[in-house]
Amino acid sequence: MSDRIVAGIGFRRGTGAEEIAALIARALGTIGAGRTDLAAVATAADRAADPSICQAAAAFGLSPCPVEAPALEACDTRVVTRSARIARLRGVGSLAEAAALAAAGPESRLALPRIASAGATCALAIPHDTARHP
Repeated sequence: MSDRIVAGIGFRRGTGAEEIAALIARALGTIGAGRTDLAAVATAADRAADPSICQAAAAFGLSPCPVEAPALEACDTRVVTRSARIARLRGVGSLAEAAALAAAGPESRLALPRIASAGATCALAIPHDTARHP
């Protein structure tokens, strides 16, 4: 498995770091990856300093990767999950998927579409150079 996996995270205010970290671990396990395969934890720039996402990313030895709104919106045509609520609030169908794709690079692909817990969503993306299939 690649060591360049990017987790994109969307979360509601008040969601605990433990819930976010557990969701990331679940997502990695779903694709057969481990904690050390994670290269970045990306989220919307206006939420990247939230203590919950900072602590969740720190559980993987990382800091949150902030993604600005225009970069999120540029990935909207590539997300596969659509939430009307998030589309109204953020201009993208899935914040988690858009954040993962934006942070992983312009030709990245989803390794795992959005999964959810009670207060968070997580999607995984990999960069173009690791996205090739034999």
